[in-house]
Amino acid sequence: MLLKYFYDKSLAHASYMVGCQRASEAVIVDPGRDIQKYLDMAAREGVKIVAIAETHIHADYVSGARELADRVGAKLYVSDEGPKEWKYEYADQYSHQLLHEGDHFMIGKIRFDVLHTPGHTPESISFLLTDQGGGAQEPMGIFTGDFVFVNAVGRPDLLEQAAKIMNTAKAGAIDLFHSLEKFKKLPEYLQVWPAHGAGSACGKGLGAVPSSTVGYEKRFNPGLQFNEEEAFVDYILADQPEVPPYFAVMKRVNKEGPKVLGEDAKISKLAASKLPAAIEQGTVVDLVASKSFAKAHASGTINIPIGSLSTWGGWLIDYDRPAYLVGSSEQMQEAMHVLLSIGAENIGGYFERSEVANADLLNESYETVNATELSDLLANESVMLVDVRSDQEWNAGHIPHAQHNFLGKLPETLDEIPQDQQIVVNCRSGARSAIGVSVLQAAGRKDVINLEGGFTGWTGKGYSVVHPEAVVSK
Repeated sequence: MLLKYFYDKSLAHASYMVGCQRASEAVIVDPGRDIQKYLDMAAREGVKIVAIAETHIHADYVSGARELADRVGAKLYVSDEGPKEWKYEYADQYSHQLLHEGDHFMIGKIRFDVLHTPGHTPESISFLLTDQGGGAQEPMGIFTGDFVFVNAVGRPDLLEQAAKIMNTAKAGAIDLFHSLEKFKKLPEYLQVWPAHGAGSACGKGLGAVPSSTVGYEKRFNPGLQFNEEEAFVDYILADQPEVPPYFAVMKRVNKEGPKVLGEDAKISKLAASKLPAAIEQGTVVDLVASKSFAKAHASGTINIPIGSLSTWGGWLIDYDRPAYLVGSSEQMQEAMHVLLSIGAENIGGYFERSEVANADLLNESYETVNATELSDLLANESVMLVDVRSDQEWNAGHIPHAQHNFLGKLPETLDEIPQDQQIVVNCRSGARSAIGVSVLQAAGRKDVINLEGGFTGWTGKGYSVVHPEAVVSK
């Protein structure tokens, strides 16, 4: 048997190739949209990709299942569990098998048995893998998708938070509790292969280790320490990460079927002279490092450094308008991969930043202050402080006199920020607040400053912190 692990760091997404070398066949489990890595691996290992197995309709990235089915004719093995609202609408266009609890399928001599494991989503399934070609009659591991992670379990509130299907979070939490009770009964030696690692918003507290075992998770996974349904529901629904708005787009796209990209998807380069028109037409994202953006950038652009694009692009790019990029040609392959993976397909093109500079279009900048300088400004009541951290960070403690406007929701809460006052923006370190400054500037707020060193720099100087007695989410 062949087992290969693929990890997309930008999305914290794990996928797998399972191959039967005797039959020279392979299946991809929970594929990402960039399928070339699977094709390359199959060629190296001398196997043909004949199938795709998907654990659920994903919410945080565009699935590569349809792309693979279209490109190489692989058969789809997908869930038919859950309500009628969450079925694969495009499956009929390809060879496929709809799966239920108790079903199984074979890839050569490798057997996949299906468990219905609802909770994260109603249609969620898991796959028990048995290497019958190696003589085994019992499973060696389980592909859990977003059901069980290393050190965490899937969140049950995405349908309510992202897809706005109300009154589903508690019902999902109850389903998840009972699915976990089923998981606890599995043999402890089974390996656990999840679809995400640390950094994913599909759960809280995900570990960075790529795999685990049932026994280890039973002992140390916080989500598996509850024997009472009510206590588990209270735990799992509390303090979940904010849900990026593009998650709702992903659920719809993956249900209906993503656009087939083909082999030649690329971003077109545009002349610098077209940048002003692009700013009027859509969202223009400058991928440069924040310190360089602070020194000089084109008015009307927002700054999301290339390493943060997967995290903040889905929050700050307007999916209803074209997206344009400013950066180097070397950055575009990665940028395109990220945007297409989060469903931002309306990409108008990119501008070479050096050419934008030569055209004298880097006509705006912003200043920074340190904690000591901010303390003086606040004492003089001469600035408004905007904290763009998460609810959890804000509730754990914040700088006195600050106003909370989470970065991801900043574009929709601009009216809460005065037009006629100097603004300082802070986060934990100064990185997210730099993005926030760019959003405010692009919206026309010109007198905006970034707090260098952020909340960490403030507390490092020993300045006072507010600890709210009552936690109220904004």
